[in-house]
Amino acid sequence: MSTGDGTYSVAVRREFVARHFLIGGDFGPENERNAHRYRVEARYEGPSLDEHGFLLDIDDVQRRLDALTDRYEQKTLNDFPEFEGLNPSVEHFARIIGDSLAVRLPNVRALEVTVWEDDGAAAGHRRQL
Repeated sequence: MSTGDGTYSVAVRREFVARHFLIGGDFGPENERNAHRYRVEARYEGPSLDEHGFLLDIDDVQRRLDALTDRYEQKTLNDFPEFEGLNPSVEHFARIIGDSLAVRLPNVRALEVTVWEDDGAAAGHRRQL
């Protein structure tokens, strides 16, 4: 159901603590195992709403994001297979989270995941769906 020009968006946010260490360069203290309080926001966009007036089921997105945060909570990102051969940068982390949260719905056109590693630094990944 379209109600005019524009784009709708739905966002879900979670916070959790996880550890990592950067590899392949001299990144100072980041080369040593360290923890971040990550804040993840997943934002879905689309031009229209479904027959119930929703872009997508926000409860489903919340459950999926909860499962991801539970997976990484208090663990070291370097130890996960999805980071094998990758520097566990916040940029890679945003893409990897997006891989798990991507949906195929007729009215959802894009997903942007932003991962904050502290109050002043974030990276994101946007994909067309």
